[in-house]
Amino acid sequence: MSDTALYNKSNVSVAPSRIDSELTNRVKKTTERICENLHIVANEPSLAFYRIAEHVRKALPPTVESRSEVQRLNQQLEGAYFDAEYGLETVTAMEAASPHLTNIQELLKNAIFLQQQLRYEQSRKSKRDSSSIYQRFSAHLTSVDLPDLGIEERIRETARETASKVETAVRAGSASSGGGGV
Repeated sequence: MSDTALYNKSNVSVAPSRIDSELTNRVKKTTERICENLHIVANEPSLAFYRIAEHVRKALPPTVESRSEVQRLNQQLEGAYFDAEYGLETVTAMEAASPHLTNIQELLKNAIFLQQQLRYEQSRKSKRDSSSIYQRFSAHLTSVDLPDLGIEERIRETARETASKVETAVRAGSASSGGGGV
């Protein structure tokens, strides 16, 4: 055999053992990397779910509280809206009742005017009837507080009788003087 053939044969006999160990190392490293990647890929969803669960656990209570606050505010807002709507309907109805209210106002003015006229006529009539000083005096006798002497009622009766006698005499005198002069 030639030198080159012998060299090649000797390289081939030494090379497989070295190639086998090198190949074995490369296969080991590759399989380790593949296993590591498979482990990461297999565990990544559970890690992602853990992160999601952690986020939900932290973010859910404030979100629920915020939602309940928004619902409460929405109810208050709806109540205020309904109140405003009812008020608007009432104002619109009052505008429609304006002619009736104006009529009532005119009737009230007329009633007040008639009441004032009646009071005036009554005061004029009472002035004509109570022109006597004795009648005015006797009207005040009942309002005077006399000490309780047991004769209070008799004094009042006597005062009334005297007032009526004086009034009768005055009327008779004015009728006779007025009748004779005419």
